[in-house]
Amino acid sequence: MFKRSVAACALALATFTHAHSAQAEQCLEVTLTGTQGGPPVFRGQAGAGTLVTYGSEENGCRDVLLQFDSGRGTTQSLSKIGVPVGKLAAVFYTHIHSDHAEGLPDMAQLRWHFNSAGPKLDMVCHEDATSGAGHTMSCSGFAKNLGAAFIASGEMAQRLAENPKRLAGGPSDLLNVMTFGPSQTPQVVWEKGDVKVSAISSRHVAGHASYRVDTPAGSVVIGGDAGNDNPKPPRDSSTSAQVELLANGADVIVHSVIHPIMGPEGTTGFPPPIYFRQSTATDLGSMSDRADASHLMLTHLIPPLGAPRQGPFPLPKGGVSEQDYVDAVRDGGFEGNVVVGTDLAKLRLVAN
Repeated sequence: MFKRSVAACALALATFTHAHSAQAEQCLEVTLTGTQGGPPVFRGQAGAGTLVTYGSEENGCRDVLLQFDSGRGTTQSLSKIGVPVGKLAAVFYTHIHSDHAEGLPDMAQLRWHFNSAGPKLDMVCHEDATSGAGHTMSCSGFAKNLGAAFIASGEMAQRLAENPKRLAGGPSDLLNVMTFGPSQTPQVVWEKGDVKVSAISSRHVAGHASYRVDTPAGSVVIGGDAGNDNPKPPRDSSTSAQVELLANGADVIVHSVIHPIMGPEGTTGFPPPIYFRQSTATDLGSMSDRADASHLMLTHLIPPLGAPRQGPFPLPKGGVSEQDYVDAVRDGGFEGNVVVGTDLAKLRLVAN
């Protein structure tokens, strides 16, 4: 697979091209809609999410708009870059943890208010999965109950009285839930025109999945919170073998990250089991190098840049800087482009 070269870099937007032509070039754009690591909040960061769009440069790469995860504040993030939630073609979930999914009720409620006539929003996620502890992680159950609190409160009935053209079942009626089963090899779960999305099962919680988007302008992998099948050392890496399989030859890898400073050898007191189920910056660097990726975008940062603590766990004075994350990635052997995630950071690939 050909690799793109840097064409320009401005603020949080990096543009990469591999060819020019007189015709409108096709492009793929990746935007981090939220980079907060876990449920805590630091300086107003939005919850985890990644927008992937594809189209021509003439329309800003926005023929097909796909949202991967939707933590708190996703609607606000999208509005800042001129993306109405009614324009999204599909939303994909790596898993139904609140910090990755709690923005969906807001997104779906907004569509219900103003776009009840449709089209429906494809919601793509893993089928119901039962954990070792016996509870079930249910994406479809989440979708079915999106408006439950507003239905119970009477708010939705009042809105329907104002406008009976709205769907009686609330925002859940606007979702087209598309689930897929477990697989240790990539399986195609969504397609539209030149855009194909594949998924693979990965370890974090029951029903976790990672995704790859392939387009003529390039490919991007979204790893979610995936970690190694072995939940603790001894092991070769903290990263997921399934994500590495999915990422082989991809142009961009977007992945949640934990900095080694949070490890049990440090002074933060961060719980080792939670540390071990995340992928470290160093191991992500090694995986990206093996996968021959050109770009690694770190998101869901644990800890956030410059934060004095991760939730209740204190960090050394000054916290962790952007350079600290880059250095940790370089220690893993990756020499490509590293984007240390901030909300609305962007990366663009362009091809004929």
